[in-house]
Amino acid sequence: QLRLVESGGGLVQPGGSLRLACTASGSIVKEGFGWFRQDPGKEREGVACISGSGITINYADSVKGRFTISRDNAKNTVYLQMDSLKPDDSAVYHCATGPMLVRQCLFALPYYNSWGQGTQVTVSS
Repeated sequence: QLRLVESGGGLVQPGGSLRLACTASGSIVKEGFGWFRQDPGKEREGVACISGSGITINYADSVKGRFTISRDNAKNTVYLQMDSLKPDDSAVYHCATGPMLVRQCLFALPYYNSWGQGTQVTVSS
């Protein structure tokens, strides 16, 4: 089971950008990944996901056109580029992976069995 470590969070002004990275402890070839976010007292929300093949990508409606997920298999890292950030984007962002995501890309939590600890993103002026 891969261990995942997120990085790249921080404080940014509205309209700004951040790039999150999710680095795995081993090879991510054929591993699908998802980025999720969670505010205290709220359910964990799927933001973006990418299949192991890299062909299937999905975004939550709230981030379409602003966030971009990508992967670099050589670096065992998945990225989330976040542009035009809004205060509502503030949350702890987690990456996750699971064994059934080679060709598909889903936000359903049962598909993910390995999670990172998360990185805080705060959008505020």
